[in-house]
Amino acid sequence: MTELRTHAAEIAEQFSDHVDVTEDEVETKLQQLVEEYQVPLDEATRSVRNSYLEEAGIERDEISQGGNDQVLVNDVDQDEQWVDLRVKLVDLWDPRSDSISQVGLLGDESGTIKFVAFETSELEQLEEGQCYELSNVVTDEYQGTYSVKLNRTTTITEIDEEIEVGDNSETVEGALVDVQSGSGLIKRCPEENCTRVLQNGRCAEHGEVDGEFDLRIKAVLDDGHEVQDVIFNREATEKLTGIELEEAKQLAKDALDTTVVADEMRADILGRYFTVTGPTLGRYVLANEFEQHDGPADAESVLIKARSI
Repeated sequence: MTELRTHAAEIAEQFSDHVDVTEDEVETKLQQLVEEYQVPLDEATRSVRNSYLEEAGIERDEISQGGNDQVLVNDVDQDEQWVDLRVKLVDLWDPRSDSISQVGLLGDESGTIKFVAFETSELEQLEEGQCYELSNVVTDEYQGTYSVKLNRTTTITEIDEEIEVGDNSETVEGALVDVQSGSGLIKRCPEENCTRVLQNGRCAEHGEVDGEFDLRIKAVLDDGHEVQDVIFNREATEKLTGIELEEAKQLAKDALDTTVVADEMRADILGRYFTVTGPTLGRYVLANEFEQHDGPADAESVLIKARSI
Protein backbone atom coordinates (compact mmCIF):
# COMPACT_ATOMS: atom_id res chain seq x y z
CA MET A 1 0.00 0.00 0.00
CA THR A 2 1.40 3.40 -0.98
CA GLU A 3 1.84 6.14 1.60
CA LEU A 4 -0.94 8.14 -0.07
CA ARG A 5 -3.30 5.13 0.05
CA THR A 6 -2.42 4.60 3.74
CA HIS A 7 -3.42 8.18 4.55
CA ALA A 8 -6.63 7.75 2.56
CA ALA A 9 -7.51 4.57 4.46
CA GLU A 10 -6.92 6.28 7.81
CA ILE A 11 -9.15 9.24 6.91
CA ALA A 12 -11.92 6.99 5.55
CA GLU A 13 -11.87 4.93 8.76
CA GLN A 14 -11.96 8.04 10.96
CA PHE A 15 -15.05 9.49 9.25
CA SER A 16 -16.94 6.31 8.35
CA ASP A 17 -19.39 6.81 11.25
CA HIS A 18 -20.03 10.46 10.37
CA VAL A 19 -20.19 10.85 6.57
CA ASP A 20 -20.55 8.67 3.48
CA VAL A 21 -16.92 8.24 2.43
CA THR A 22 -14.75 5.63 0.71
CA GLU A 23 -11.00 5.09 0.53
CA ASP A 24 -11.07 5.62 -3.24
CA GLU A 25 -12.82 8.98 -2.85
CA VAL A 26 -10.30 10.18 -0.26
CA GLU A 27 -7.37 8.92 -2.32
CA THR A 28 -8.62 10.85 -5.36
CA LYS A 29 -8.80 14.08 -3.34
CA LEU A 30 -5.32 13.56 -1.91
CA GLN A 31 -3.90 12.66 -5.30
CA GLN A 32 -5.29 15.84 -6.87
CA LEU A 33 -3.72 18.05 -4.18
CA VAL A 34 -0.37 16.24 -4.21
CA GLU A 35 0.10 15.62 -7.95
CA GLU A 36 -1.77 18.49 -9.61
CA TYR A 37 -1.20 21.26 -7.09
CA GLN A 38 2.13 20.06 -5.63
CA VAL A 39 0.84 20.24 -2.04
CA PRO A 40 2.98 18.27 0.46
CA LEU A 41 1.25 15.06 1.54
CA ASP A 42 1.00 16.05 5.22
CA GLU A 43 -0.64 19.37 4.31
CA ALA A 44 -2.92 17.67 1.80
CA THR A 45 -3.97 15.16 4.46
CA ARG A 46 -4.83 17.95 6.91
CA SER A 47 -6.79 19.80 4.22
CA VAL A 48 -8.86 16.77 3.26
CA ARG A 49 -9.45 15.85 6.90
CA ASN A 50 -10.63 19.41 7.62
CA SER A 51 -13.07 19.24 4.70
CA TYR A 52 -14.66 16.12 6.19
CA LEU A 53 -14.76 17.71 9.65
CA GLU A 54 -16.69 20.62 8.14
CA GLU A 55 -18.99 18.30 6.19
CA ALA A 56 -19.73 16.23 9.31
CA GLY A 57 -20.17 19.32 11.49
CA ILE A 58 -17.91 17.97 14.23
CA GLU A 59 -14.80 19.12 16.08
CA ARG A 60 -11.33 17.69 15.53
CA ASP A 61 -11.14 16.17 18.99
CA GLU A 62 -14.24 14.05 18.30
CA ILE A 63 -12.22 12.04 15.78
CA SER A 64 -9.74 9.49 17.09
CA GLN A 65 -7.16 7.88 14.88
CA GLY A 66 -7.31 4.68 16.94
CA GLY A 67 -4.58 2.10 17.45
CA ASN A 68 -2.25 4.64 19.02
CA ASP A 69 1.31 3.87 20.01
CA GLN A 70 2.22 4.21 23.68
CA VAL A 71 5.18 6.58 23.72
CA LEU A 72 7.54 8.23 26.17
CA VAL A 73 7.05 11.97 26.55
CA ASN A 74 10.55 12.73 25.27
CA ASP A 75 9.75 10.83 22.07
CA VAL A 76 6.99 13.29 21.14
CA ASP A 77 8.46 15.13 18.16
CA GLN A 78 5.57 15.58 15.72
CA ASP A 79 2.52 17.81 15.68
CA GLU A 80 -1.03 16.44 15.58
CA GLN A 81 -0.18 12.82 16.44
CA TRP A 82 -2.53 10.62 18.49
CA VAL A 83 -0.62 8.80 21.24
CA ASP A 84 -1.06 6.97 24.55
CA LEU A 85 0.97 7.83 27.67
CA ARG A 86 1.79 6.30 31.07
CA VAL A 87 2.67 9.32 33.19
CA LYS A 88 2.70 11.01 36.57
CA LEU A 89 1.09 14.42 37.07
CA VAL A 90 4.11 16.39 38.27
CA ASP A 91 2.67 19.88 38.60
CA LEU A 92 -0.58 21.80 38.06
CA TRP A 93 -0.55 25.44 36.93
CA ASP A 94 -3.17 28.16 37.08
CA PRO A 95 -5.09 28.26 33.76
CA ARG A 96 -4.80 31.59 31.93
CA SER A 97 -8.11 31.17 30.14
CA ASP A 98 -11.63 30.23 31.18
CA SER A 99 -11.67 27.74 28.33
CA ILE A 100 -8.91 25.67 29.97
CA SER A 101 -9.92 23.13 32.61
CA GLN A 102 -6.42 22.04 33.65
CA VAL A 103 -2.86 22.77 32.57
CA GLY A 104 0.38 21.48 33.98
CA LEU A 105 3.28 19.08 33.64
CA LEU A 106 3.22 15.33 33.02
CA GLY A 107 6.30 13.16 33.39
CA ASP A 108 7.72 9.69 32.88
CA GLU A 109 11.20 8.17 32.98
CA SER A 110 12.21 10.07 29.82
CA GLY A 111 11.34 13.58 31.05
CA THR A 112 8.37 15.96 31.26
CA ILE A 113 5.84 17.52 28.90
CA LYS A 114 3.14 20.16 29.21
CA PHE A 115 -0.50 19.08 29.01
CA VAL A 116 -3.74 21.02 28.51
CA ALA A 117 -7.34 19.90 29.06
CA PHE A 118 -10.18 22.13 27.87
CA GLU A 119 -13.52 22.76 29.58
CA THR A 120 -15.44 21.60 26.51
CA SER A 121 -13.86 18.13 26.81
CA GLU A 122 -15.63 17.58 30.17
CA LEU A 123 -12.93 15.26 31.53
CA GLU A 124 -12.40 14.20 35.10
CA GLN A 125 -9.89 16.30 37.04
CA LEU A 126 -6.35 14.92 37.34
CA GLU A 127 -4.67 14.98 40.75
CA GLU A 128 -1.12 16.16 41.35
CA GLY A 129 1.21 13.27 42.23
CA GLN A 130 -1.12 10.60 40.80
CA CYS A 131 -0.04 8.28 37.98
CA TYR A 132 -2.26 7.66 34.94
CA GLU A 133 -2.67 5.84 31.69
CA LEU A 134 -3.88 8.41 29.18
CA SER A 135 -5.25 6.99 25.95
CA ASN A 136 -6.01 9.10 22.90
CA VAL A 137 -4.18 12.38 23.52
CA VAL A 138 -3.08 14.70 20.73
CA THR A 139 0.38 16.21 20.38
CA ASP A 140 0.83 19.93 19.78
CA GLU A 141 3.80 22.20 18.96
CA TYR A 142 4.57 25.80 19.83
CA GLN A 143 7.92 27.54 19.23
CA GLY A 144 9.58 24.15 18.86
CA THR A 145 8.20 22.93 22.20
CA TYR A 146 5.84 19.96 22.16
CA SER A 147 2.86 19.40 24.46
CA VAL A 148 -0.20 17.16 24.58
CA LYS A 149 -3.88 18.02 24.58
CA LEU A 150 -6.47 15.94 26.41
CA ASN A 151 -9.75 15.87 24.49
CA ARG A 152 -13.24 14.46 24.76
CA THR A 153 -12.08 11.09 23.37
CA THR A 154 -9.25 10.80 25.92
CA THR A 155 -9.55 7.89 28.36
CA ILE A 156 -8.09 8.50 31.83
CA THR A 157 -7.17 5.50 34.02
CA GLU A 158 -5.51 5.82 37.41
CA ILE A 159 -2.69 3.32 37.94
CA ASP A 160 -1.42 2.15 41.31
CA GLU A 161 2.30 2.41 40.69
CA GLU A 162 5.04 4.98 41.10
CA ILE A 163 6.51 6.40 37.90
CA GLU A 164 10.00 7.83 38.32
CA VAL A 165 10.16 11.10 36.42
CA GLY A 166 13.39 11.70 34.50
CA ASP A 167 15.15 14.81 33.22
CA ASN A 168 15.24 15.27 29.45
CA SER A 169 17.44 18.38 29.48
CA GLU A 170 20.76 18.48 27.67
CA THR A 171 23.62 20.96 27.77
CA VAL A 172 25.55 21.79 24.60
CA GLU A 173 28.09 24.45 23.78
CA GLY A 174 29.88 25.87 20.79
CA ALA A 175 30.31 28.79 18.47
CA LEU A 176 27.14 30.04 16.84
CA VAL A 177 28.04 29.47 13.20
CA ASP A 178 24.70 29.89 11.44
CA VAL A 179 21.29 31.54 11.81
CA GLN A 180 18.92 29.46 9.73
CA SER A 181 15.99 30.36 7.52
CA GLY A 182 12.81 30.94 9.51
CA SER A 183 14.60 33.06 12.10
CA GLY A 184 13.97 36.65 13.17
CA LEU A 185 10.52 38.19 12.83
CA ILE A 186 7.98 35.51 11.94
CA LYS A 187 4.19 35.24 11.87
CA ARG A 188 2.16 32.49 13.51
CA CYS A 189 -1.40 31.34 12.87
CA PRO A 190 -3.82 33.18 15.19
CA GLU A 191 -6.44 30.43 15.24
CA GLU A 192 -7.20 28.98 18.68
CA ASN A 193 -4.79 26.18 19.67
CA CYS A 194 -2.77 26.67 16.46
CA THR A 195 0.65 28.32 16.54
CA ARG A 196 2.10 27.17 13.25
CA VAL A 197 4.56 29.47 11.51
CA LEU A 198 3.02 30.93 8.34
CA GLN A 199 4.62 30.35 4.97
CA ASN A 200 3.83 33.16 2.52
CA GLY A 201 0.89 34.17 4.68
CA ARG A 202 -0.58 30.66 4.78
CA CYS A 203 -1.09 28.25 7.65
CA ALA A 204 -0.71 24.60 6.67
CA GLU A 205 -4.05 23.86 8.35
CA HIS A 206 -6.11 27.07 8.19
CA GLY A 207 -4.99 28.52 4.85
CA GLU A 208 -4.56 32.29 4.43
CA VAL A 209 -4.79 34.07 7.78
CA ASP A 210 -3.78 37.40 9.30
CA GLY A 211 -0.85 36.14 11.36
CA GLU A 212 0.49 37.30 14.69
CA PHE A 213 4.11 38.44 14.94
CA ASP A 214 6.62 36.48 17.00
CA LEU A 215 10.40 36.16 17.35
CA ARG A 216 12.65 33.13 17.23
CA ILE A 217 16.15 32.09 16.23
CA LYS A 218 17.03 28.73 14.71
CA ALA A 219 20.78 28.53 15.20
CA VAL A 220 23.63 26.08 14.72
CA LEU A 221 26.32 25.64 17.38
CA ASP A 222 29.69 24.10 16.50
CA ASP A 223 32.10 22.91 19.21
CA GLY A 224 34.80 21.94 16.73
CA HIS A 225 33.77 18.28 16.62
CA GLU A 226 30.05 18.29 15.86
CA VAL A 227 27.20 20.71 15.22
CA GLN A 228 23.93 21.05 17.12
CA ASP A 229 20.69 22.78 16.06
CA VAL A 230 19.25 25.07 18.74
CA ILE A 231 15.98 27.03 18.93
CA PHE A 232 15.63 30.26 20.91
CA ASN A 233 11.99 31.27 21.55
CA ARG A 234 10.81 34.87 21.75
CA GLU A 235 11.92 35.44 25.35
CA ALA A 236 15.34 33.89 24.75
CA THR A 237 15.73 35.70 21.41
CA GLU A 238 15.02 39.09 23.01
CA LYS A 239 17.55 38.35 25.76
CA LEU A 240 20.12 37.03 23.28
CA THR A 241 19.93 39.89 20.77
CA GLY A 242 18.60 42.82 22.79
CA ILE A 243 15.94 43.29 20.11
CA GLU A 244 12.39 43.12 21.47
CA LEU A 245 9.32 42.31 19.41
CA GLU A 246 8.07 45.90 19.01
CA GLU A 247 11.51 47.07 17.90
CA ALA A 248 11.72 44.20 15.42
CA LYS A 249 8.33 45.13 13.96
CA GLN A 250 9.48 48.73 13.57
CA LEU A 251 12.71 47.66 11.84
CA ALA A 252 10.70 45.60 9.38
CA LYS A 253 8.20 48.42 8.83
CA ASP A 254 10.95 50.96 8.12
CA ALA A 255 12.65 48.64 5.65
CA LEU A 256 9.41 47.23 4.21
CA ASP A 257 11.08 43.85 4.64
CA THR A 258 10.93 41.40 7.56
CA THR A 259 14.25 39.74 6.63
CA VAL A 260 16.18 42.76 7.92
CA VAL A 261 15.43 41.60 11.47
CA ALA A 262 17.19 38.26 11.02
CA ASP A 263 20.06 40.05 9.25
CA GLU A 264 20.43 42.45 12.18
CA MET A 265 20.40 39.60 14.67
CA ARG A 266 22.79 37.48 12.63
CA ALA A 267 25.35 40.27 12.44
CA ASP A 268 25.27 40.66 16.22
CA ILE A 269 25.45 37.02 17.40
CA LEU A 270 27.35 35.14 14.69
CA GLY A 271 30.66 33.85 16.00
CA ARG A 272 29.82 34.17 19.69
CA TYR A 273 30.37 31.16 21.96
CA PHE A 274 27.43 29.81 24.01
CA THR A 275 26.45 27.16 26.48
CA VAL A 276 22.80 26.18 26.02
CA THR A 277 20.64 23.98 28.25
CA GLY A 278 17.18 22.68 27.48
CA PRO A 279 15.11 19.67 26.39
CA THR A 280 15.86 17.91 23.13
CA LEU A 281 13.08 17.61 20.59
CA GLY A 282 14.01 15.88 17.38
CA ARG A 283 17.27 17.41 16.19
CA TYR A 284 16.83 20.59 18.26
CA VAL A 285 17.84 21.65 21.74
CA LEU A 286 15.38 24.24 23.08
CA ALA A 287 17.26 27.08 24.75
CA ASN A 288 15.58 27.26 28.15
CA GLU A 289 18.84 28.63 29.57
CA PHE A 290 21.92 29.95 27.85
CA GLU A 291 25.16 31.71 28.68
CA GLN A 292 27.57 33.58 26.45
CA HIS A 293 31.23 33.23 27.32
CA ASP A 294 34.70 33.26 25.88
CA GLY A 295 35.41 30.09 24.01
CA PRO A 296 37.77 28.52 21.51
CA ALA A 297 36.01 30.14 18.58
CA ASP A 298 38.24 31.81 16.03
CA ALA A 299 36.19 34.54 14.36
CA GLU A 300 37.60 34.02 10.85
CA SER A 301 37.16 30.24 10.92
CA VAL A 302 33.61 30.68 12.24
CA LEU A 303 32.71 32.97 9.32
CA ILE A 304 34.22 30.51 6.86
CA LYS A 305 32.20 27.73 8.48
CA ALA A 306 29.02 29.83 8.37
CA ARG A 307 29.43 30.55 4.66
CA SER A 308 29.79 26.83 3.95
CA ILE A 309 26.56 25.80 5.74
